[in-house]
Amino acid sequence: MKIIDYYTIQNKEYWLEQIAKSDWGAGQYLVSLIKEEKLKELCGRSTQVLLLTEQDNLLAFCTLAEKDDIPNTELTPWVGFVYTFPQYRNRGYMGLLLDYAQQQAVAHGSGALYISTNHVGLYEKYGYSFLCELPDMGGEASRVYTKEF
Repeated sequence: MKIIDYYTIQNKEYWLEQIAKSDWGAGQYLVSLIKEEKLKELCGRSTQVLLLTEQDNLLAFCTLAEKDDIPNTELTPWVGFVYTFPQYRNRGYMGLLLDYAQQQAVAHGSGALYISTNHVGLYEKYGYSFLCELPDMGGEASRVYTKEF
């Protein structure tokens, strides 16, 4: 198993097709943002799309970015678009991605990570704590979690 950044790999089309196989609307939105070259415009130039792979199989993915779906905030960086394919769930793969994102954040001088979600009880087991509710880009309340390190 290894984690690769979509933006640093050669066979981008193949991996984009793999992301597109997700059965999640946000995964499809991520694909469209990448195809239209708008992801870095919305989320920041340093945005990474982290892919947990095993040979040619995509097991899980997420983004690590300056911004996410919470506008007008100084909180940064954000983990977003967190997804594990159904056949690979309950194996700790999300934890591997979150740990890697944390390592990347530390390497870039950050002391915390943030996640915007409506899930309760999912990210706490990875060391994240509920911080507050903030409106997302659509004006809906979103739960913001943080992990300080």
